[in-house]
Amino acid sequence: MIDQHGRTIRYLRISVTDRCDLRCRYCMAEKMTFLPRAKLLSLEEIAVIAERFIARGVTRIRLSGGEPLVRRDVADLVHRLGSHVGHGLDELTMTTNGTRLAEHAGSLAAAGVRRINVSLDSRDPDRFRHITRHGDVDQVIGGILAARDAGLSIKINMVALKALNEDEIGPMLAWCIAERLDLSLIETMPLGAIDEDRVDRFLPLTTVFDRLSADFPLHRAGHRTGGPARYWQVEGTQTRLGLISPLTANFCDGCNRVRLTTEGKLYMCLGHEDQVDLKAALREGGVKALDAAIDAGLATKPARHDFRIARGMAPAVTRHMSVTGG
Repeated sequence: MIDQHGRTIRYLRISVTDRCDLRCRYCMAEKMTFLPRAKLLSLEEIAVIAERFIARGVTRIRLSGGEPLVRRDVADLVHRLGSHVGHGLDELTMTTNGTRLAEHAGSLAAAGVRRINVSLDSRDPDRFRHITRHGDVDQVIGGILAARDAGLSIKINMVALKALNEDEIGPMLAWCIAERLDLSLIETMPLGAIDEDRVDRFLPLTTVFDRLSADFPLHRAGHRTGGPARYWQVEGTQTRLGLISPLTANFCDGCNRVRLTTEGKLYMCLGHEDQVDLKAALREGGVKALDAAIDAGLATKPARHDFRIARGMAPAVTRHMSVTGG
């Protein structure tokens, strides 16, 4: 699959649910309206669509949400897609907030998942509870350690938030080194209306990297996972540092991704509203209509997103991150 700008699409991100058991302040409003279950793709439909993408050349699939592990029977989907690893699919991964990871780590590993991303913006219990509005950081850390013990490779995703967790970034990297984990830092993205102005929390990763370079021996690494992160190796350790900088270092030239929502909409770009309805295509016309809808979507994939943050500025798109998937 090749888009109108000549980029080969090999990466599908699937949001299996827009629901989440946390309410992170930079991601969601405190009071969210979620899709009624009747509007969601069934897990069988998600599997059929994913398998069509694999047949057409997608080699990486990431399951996300919301929080993917809150969806009932999601393990069945993981096992079905995991059966394609080594048979057209190079990798099946997941992004999770970690709250239910201790329960599911063993089954994820058994299904063929080898690598997961865990969102963790603070290890301080009170600050974590503030950011997530009610989360228990010990529960998440317990899940991370259980996943590591199950043999999963783990990358911590940390959104860099000015005057909120920026003093924890260095200690988070030190903790990841001690626990043999990778760390990716992410700039806050203007997606969906939230209860505060994002400009107050925007922390450029150019600034963060300069600070970290003063304390850690960082060397550019050629490592790639198929996503937008640029990686540095922490010399003398197993830990890599990734930077995802949608505002200060645009990464769209090499974009190889499309995103399927739990409602069946295929978005070609996180920062644009253009989408095609794969659920309707599948239900009304089967695989042939599904292929036509995918082709129509690829023909509209934009060259780049247009993320900007300024005081009082409306978000780039109205949907929240939990709708499109991380």
